[in-house]
Amino acid sequence: MTKLARDGRPLPMPNPTTQPFFDAARDRTLKLQRCPRGGVFFYPRNRCPCCLADDWEWENLSGKATVYSFTVDRMGHDSNLADRVPYVVAAVELAEGPRMTTNIVGCAPEDVKVGMPVEVSYEDVDDVTLINFRPV
Repeated sequence: MTKLARDGRPLPMPNPTTQPFFDAARDRTLKLQRCPRGGVFFYPRNRCPCCLADDWEWENLSGKATVYSFTVDRMGHDSNLADRVPYVVAAVELAEGPRMTTNIVGCAPEDVKVGMPVEVSYEDVDDVTLINFRPV
């Protein structure tokens, strides 16, 4: 089952494991889990992906990143997002190490480059706050 925003976009459906990530986003903070042995990791999960321990803690991050890879959807491959084209889907590498998939906002798609410095940006959509990134 997919949760759709009023504008038709698919939205994430937080669960007990991911809720702290979305609560922090609502408060305009990028927060991820850090394992004392394995470092910061994304996506939120119950156990560290490196050592499988469960003694990780949530940590506020800088919100700084660089574009690792990206693509531009110019065709509207998801019919729920067709009216938003063109838009950039990117993998960004956070200053703290992990990579996350996101949208790049605040610039034309043709201005996005691999290695471009970006910073976190927040978008309130209905009752969820989405994490995007924009050029520094």
